[in-house]
Amino acid sequence: MPIDFADKDNLRLIMIDGRLDSAGSDEIAMKFAAMSSGAKPAVVVDLSKVSFLSSIGIRLIIQNAKSLQNKGGKMILFVGDNEQVSTTLDSTGISTLVPMFSELTQAEQAAVA
Repeated sequence: MPIDFADKDNLRLIMIDGRLDSAGSDEIAMKFAAMSSGAKPAVVVDLSKVSFLSSIGIRLIIQNAKSLQNKGGKMILFVGDNEQVSTTLDSTGISTLVPMFSELTQAEQAAVA
């Protein structure tokens, strides 16, 4: 499962591509934790290319968001037009912990606000 990041001025964009099921989450867990707790206090996680999101994947996101918040940072989710992922996230109520946006510009602005 590919995971990568790009640093912009005041934030880090983490891009995840593939299935965030048990196997996919296990595969990226350490990289995701390292990327999300790194040099930038504002993190946008791009889930627009995630083809499947399970409860284990959601837990991975929440754990890293809480870890970042404990260090004074903020995590924002970008879902784009990925209805499957946004519907799954909406049903969990995750947006109360980790805000979710369908526009990347809005997600980036919320991350650094």
